[in-house]
Amino acid sequence: MHIIVCLKQIIDPETPAEDFRVDPAARRAILPQDRGYVISDYDANALEGALRLKDRGDSKVTVFSLGEERTKEALRKALGMGADEAILLSDPLYDDADSFAVAHVLSQAIKKADPFDLILCGRQEGDWDAGQVGSGMAELLGLPSATCVGGIEVQDGSIIVERIVADGRETIELPLPAVLTISSEIGVPRYAPLKGVMAAFEKNIPVWNAEVIPPAESRNRMLDLFIPVRKEEECLFIEGDTPEEAGINLALRLRNAKLI
Repeated sequence: MHIIVCLKQIIDPETPAEDFRVDPAARRAILPQDRGYVISDYDANALEGALRLKDRGDSKVTVFSLGEERTKEALRKALGMGADEAILLSDPLYDDADSFAVAHVLSQAIKKADPFDLILCGRQEGDWDAGQVGSGMAELLGLPSATCVGGIEVQDGSIIVERIVADGRETIELPLPAVLTISSEIGVPRYAPLKGVMAAFEKNIPVWNAEVIPPAESRNRMLDLFIPVRKEEECLFIEGDTPEEAGINLALRLRNAKLI
């Protein structure tokens, strides 16, 4: 079984908002130079889901990512965790790609690679939170898909997936090949063992550029990018000798303010 995982490298989400700057003319966020980059959380869950399937049988895991040269760091981490191969899609012509353009490049690259059975990616990115690339790839490749998946079981020629929905979980069956977007319920990403990390540095990571995979024109245009003005708000703590008394005091306060 050949499993494809698409992951994105993002700036560490722990970076304070005040460290970001905005170039209003270029409509670009200027990222702090001294902050680290990590694999987007849900994409790391997707990789963990693929590796768990690999643990159960004879599977191969190939990781794709679109980004700059530094994105090789994320791909080497994926190789260290247990992925077999990694391919980087990198070219200045891919810059400023929206979700459609990213889905186009990834889907064309996956078609160029070896035949595959399953594509996994995170349910949404850890930076822009768009959550459109996985479903976009499924549409472009003409494959069935399921979103917010928290569990996968492989059967002969199909998979049973458990989706995370608003009021619980639902179980559905899809034929293979298919595209799944993975939620955190799939499991905590494993640590890369030292042996895997050392082996990852010995592996070659091919880089495919726009001559190999031509870009697509973005369908969205950013009109403005800015950091909202921070508003100072007064916070009042309602006290009481017991939680019940604090609740009564809060209710009285709200009634006096004619809010209830």
